[in-house]
Amino acid sequence: MKIMKQEVPRDFNLFLFGDDHEGTVLRYKEGWEKLVEMMNNPYGDLPETANYGVDHGDIVEAICTDDKRYDATTTSLNVTKQIDQAVKNRLHIKDKLVCILDGNHPSKLVNFGDITKDICTKLGVQFGTWTARITYKTNSTRHFKHFAVHGIGGTINSKCDDERRRQNYMELALKRKLRDKGGDTLLMSMGHTHKLLICDPINKLYLSDNGQTIHQNYTRRKLGRQDYIDPDHRWYVHTGSFYKLYVDGLTSYAEKAGYDPIELGFCCARFRDGDIVNVDKIII
Repeated sequence: MKIMKQEVPRDFNLFLFGDDHEGTVLRYKEGWEKLVEMMNNPYGDLPETANYGVDHGDIVEAICTDDKRYDATTTSLNVTKQIDQAVKNRLHIKDKLVCILDGNHPSKLVNFGDITKDICTKLGVQFGTWTARITYKTNSTRHFKHFAVHGIGGTINSKCDDERRRQNYMELALKRKLRDKGGDTLLMSMGHTHKLLICDPINKLYLSDNGQTIHQNYTRRKLGRQDYIDPDHRWYVHTGSFYKLYVDGLTSYAEKAGYDPIELGFCCARFRDGDIVNVDKIII
């Protein structure tokens, strides 16, 4: 785990993305280019100087010939070239990156060294290890804390026949994975299983009185500086991926495993005036 602080403007955008998997022909290059373009242009009501990002890892495919998932038709670069290309992919956003997390793909290749850490060193970006706890602040004022992890446990899925319930069950599963990992964090995000999910806070109504009249109130207020934030008051984000499961003329190991199609993309948390006002899902 890495504990870190990040200086930010009072209002800023935080792009949440990961699972780029450089080195496979199944990587969606155009989608990555869209991310880079968006981070280098105004977003929402803010200039591009207010854009930051956290890369949630698996930045290279890192599958070698002795791996049961290896397929010469889908592996486009050897590991050394994957590393070089992963550096090039981030050159135009490196100054906006808060950190880059590790991942199960690069960390498996211990014979190549600490791949993600070495890439971070080349870029001059903080290495977030597997999990990062990030405090965002302006001068001495703490805005909020962020728990970011590459992945926890197995896949997030649901076998429910109703699509709306299925989506809700997956969002709940994401919340269950993350909620006890950081009690003082307003934002909790995860990569690894490639889902693109946002579980937003619940702002529950309750009544009170002042001895004369009844007033309506809501449980969720500006929460960033609290030492404990109720799990129902946090944002939970599954950061998507740039990895295509199905391509005409090719068979991926994910296809062989029978995974369902998923949305490719990333998210952006919009922080304004002391709170996260929304997390946007950006489908590519």
